[in-house]
Amino acid sequence: MLIVGLEKYKETWNLKSSDEIKPGLDAIKHALKLLDNPQDKLAVVHIAGTNGKGSTLTFIEQIAMQHGINVGKFMSPCIVDVHDQIQVNGQYITEEEFNQLFAQMQRAGLSGQLTDFELLTCAAFLYFVYREVDLVLLETGMGGREDCTNVVMPIVSVITSISLEHTKFLGADLSSIASHKAGIIKKEKPVVVGKLPEEAMKVIEDEALKKNAPLFVLDKQIHVITSTTGDRYMNDDLGIEIAPLYRKLPGNHQGENMALAITAFLEIGQHFSIKVDVEKIKKGVLNSKLQGRFEQVLKNVYFDGAHNPASAQMLVNTIKQQFPNEPIRFVIGMLADKDVKKVLTILESVSDEFYFVDFPNSRAMNAQQMLNLSKASKKSVLKDREGFLKDCSNLPGKTIVTGSLYLLTDLRKEILNIK
Repeated sequence: MLIVGLEKYKETWNLKSSDEIKPGLDAIKHALKLLDNPQDKLAVVHIAGTNGKGSTLTFIEQIAMQHGINVGKFMSPCIVDVHDQIQVNGQYITEEEFNQLFAQMQRAGLSGQLTDFELLTCAAFLYFVYREVDLVLLETGMGGREDCTNVVMPIVSVITSISLEHTKFLGADLSSIASHKAGIIKKEKPVVVGKLPEEAMKVIEDEALKKNAPLFVLDKQIHVITSTTGDRYMNDDLGIEIAPLYRKLPGNHQGENMALAITAFLEIGQHFSIKVDVEKIKKGVLNSKLQGRFEQVLKNVYFDGAHNPASAQMLVNTIKQQFPNEPIRFVIGMLADKDVKKVLTILESVSDEFYFVDFPNSRAMNAQQMLNLSKASKKSVLKDREGFLKDCSNLPGKTIVTGSLYLLTDLRKEILNIK
């Protein structure tokens, strides 16, 4: 798994780690013990899910900050480089701070013991202790049960969604994948869950019952009604209703992510014994925005990291809501281990114009291969990405750049140079 910018720190401090994916907790538990277990000193919200993790985390972050809580967050993959994966109150970790952490990890003898992502996770825990944050929002890297972030005892766990992904590691059916996600549910700690397929929900419910974990499920204990005149949030168990809620992140699915975030924050409020302020929740929701989620980067040009069928369908739904009857063109690049053909089929329901691009990642599918899978009548491999997107800002309709978040990271650097 490529982590942009990490190599520099590894080389500076002669700290070796591998870029492989190695599920399991033994290595990171040993490493954290050498670091005096920083994760045990943190109040954590642990978030897993196929889609919606980043958006839900952002809603929680903004609501918490409105209540005066200092928030650390650890997200993946990066948007630009490794510095944006570790933040406190929206500010990226600095080079100087990273160097201090790597010196500390090198002294502790971590070289050669971990994967890149495990090393970064250790750095994040150390940083949040050093910054004395009140709350950590922790996003799983992959799955949950055997993900290296699963070494914490959270205030509340959140499982946003479950669909087929990382089948090589997580299993080929929804029950297997749900079992991995369910691993973040801890004994007697509440868990907030989005809309899940029936077979996945049964696995989550069984795990929650086994752990005696209070369960809050969208459309069961919690509800959201989305509308152009503001959303309405309802929590049956707590007898709470909040309306109207306005958000900048468009699409009904973001209303659902918002509802999960509000529910999680009500548990956070109880943990910190703070008075939850409805107006501060509303302001936090309104302030929430996220790079790479239906994000306008130029006039008529949007970035959205729809990298699997479920997120592609959400993107299509949002396009229909936001840009009805407008011509749509897609610029797309994806990783070869994703369900590329199904994603293309879903996107082709709203557009017949596709431009396929290569990007620097060893797992990326060749642009020509992607083109061969497409049934669009107007399609080509795009070489001059920067010039094309600049031209698109002056064309009728909307251009959506989508697929891998790694592609969005790569293109963002080009786009920033032409703004």
